[in-house]
Amino acid sequence: MSLSNSSVVAEGPMGGMARTRAVLPVLESRVVAVSEWDGAVAGFDGVCQEQLAAYAGLRWPGVQLEPVLFAQDAKTVGGALVMIQQLPLGVSSIALVKWGPILADSGAENAGDLVERMVETLVKTYAIGRKMMVSIMPRAEVGETNRLEDILVRRGFKPGVGVRYPDRFYVKVGMEDAQRLTAFGQKWRYNLRKSLRAGLDFEIGSAEDLPRFMDLYQAMSERKQFPDFSGIDTLESMMALPEDGGRPGLFFVNHGERTVAGAVIFASGDTACYLYGATDDAALGLRAGYFLHWHIIGWLRDNSAARYYDLGGTDGFAGLHQFKSGMVGEGGQITPLPPAMNYASHWLPYALGTSAYRARELVNRTRDKMLGARLAMLRRRQKAKG
Repeated sequence: MSLSNSSVVAEGPMGGMARTRAVLPVLESRVVAVSEWDGAVAGFDGVCQEQLAAYAGLRWPGVQLEPVLFAQDAKTVGGALVMIQQLPLGVSSIALVKWGPILADSGAENAGDLVERMVETLVKTYAIGRKMMVSIMPRAEVGETNRLEDILVRRGFKPGVGVRYPDRFYVKVGMEDAQRLTAFGQKWRYNLRKSLRAGLDFEIGSAEDLPRFMDLYQAMSERKQFPDFSGIDTLESMMALPEDGGRPGLFFVNHGERTVAGAVIFASGDTACYLYGATDDAALGLRAGYFLHWHIIGWLRDNSAARYYDLGGTDGFAGLHQFKSGMVGEGGQITPLPPAMNYASHWLPYALGTSAYRARELVNRTRDKMLGARLAMLRRRQKAKG
């Protein structure tokens, strides 16, 4: 890590003991209009759906979006979609950055240095300048360590609330067909081969096909009767983005005239992400999910800049774990999503912010338990009816 032009200061973060540390100089930064943000970062290597206003503005209602671009020597090097969450009674605020800050060029020689300087700029602006708690939720990363999490720890951020099932499943995209077939788990490979003989067709959809996907998704939701907290209501806004401006890809599997499976994939940046999927009753027997992902991985390899395909998590479902881990196989990695990392320059915003997070987590866990019990009861009733 380069510390050129850095200074050494004594600091007591969150009211703790003062300590001496080297501080990197901040970057040039400016807040841009929310309407301009998605277009400004669409070509960034690190762009992801959580850093797009079209997604976050609907997914996280009640927050104020404050998009920040960072520059070095007048050249844009990265950005962060900062979400300002005001706490009850206006006593304090949290500056939240989820899956960011993001780099314009993740392959730059000084990429690590730039990430540190973006973090430092956020700390100076929001924690020190505006007396907020800064909360950064790093994205899961392929590799031995999580670079952003390590940077935050060194800067004095403390781990906060994490997700209940943190494992994320990353498939390597760049392999040729024979190599990636070998890399799959044995059972996954067996099911894929059965799907390839089932008379299925792969179709690349367009924005006009969104109603078709939503019909499939709604029918699946009614069939499975699961509570939906996925943020599916953001999809219309994201599909309205330009084709080269962050719009997700839409893919289908057909069996004859019937659509049996579909998926929405965020394919911008160097990591693609599985957003939503839907199947009908026939999909399981046809192994349509295997067929769908096999072709999506091939499409990403040939038509995107993605190096990895992020399948998301499992929410504790054993069947999903088996399916996704088999797809990861030997060519990818299962890696944990770090917890939120929190920092404040004074104890009061830190105490208020972390207390708010804990209270919300308690509410969410209680809700999940109640919904899980209700779902189990409904399934027992259905089974009893035959």
